[in-house]
Amino acid sequence: MAWWLFEKSGLSFLTVCSDVLLILIVVQFIRIKVAGLLNKQPRPLPELVLSEEMVSNAAASFRVKVNNMLMIAHDITLGKDFRLFFQVVLLLWLLSVIGNFCSSITLAYFGTIALVTIPALYSKNQEQVDRYAGMVHRNISRHYKIVDENVMSRLPRSFIRDKED
Repeated sequence: MAWWLFEKSGLSFLTVCSDVLLILIVVQFIRIKVAGLLNKQPRPLPELVLSEEMVSNAAASFRVKVNNMLMIAHDITLGKDFRLFFQVVLLLWLLSVIGNFCSSITLAYFGTIALVTIPALYSKNQEQVDRYAGMVHRNISRHYKIVDENVMSRLPRSFIRDKED
């Protein structure tokens, strides 16, 4: 429904969010002014304050996660884990192909629908899904092993020894 409204209105998500916040602020302002004219005490709004400790903890946690991601990206680009490198390249290529066919809003919409429906469907049909997922995993593993053996057999032995070190 939200996607349809965005498509028909021609507005972007940012525009709609800004308009909703603007309306909320104006309504709050009018409510406080009317309460002042009627000599009523408006309900106090809670103060939103971030403590130094909360910000420091969040920054430290964020820094650790970013450093871990950068280390993984470094290992991938150096080719230390060929399997992970191949998976990342394949995933990025697949995202590029999908991105050519769909807009970002459409992908976000489909992602949201999938996040809502897939867990419910899985819990309903867990046995069948696990059985078919196992079959697909075995087939993909068999094909990957064949490709991996063919590629590794064509690489020079010095390259393979460097990878193992």
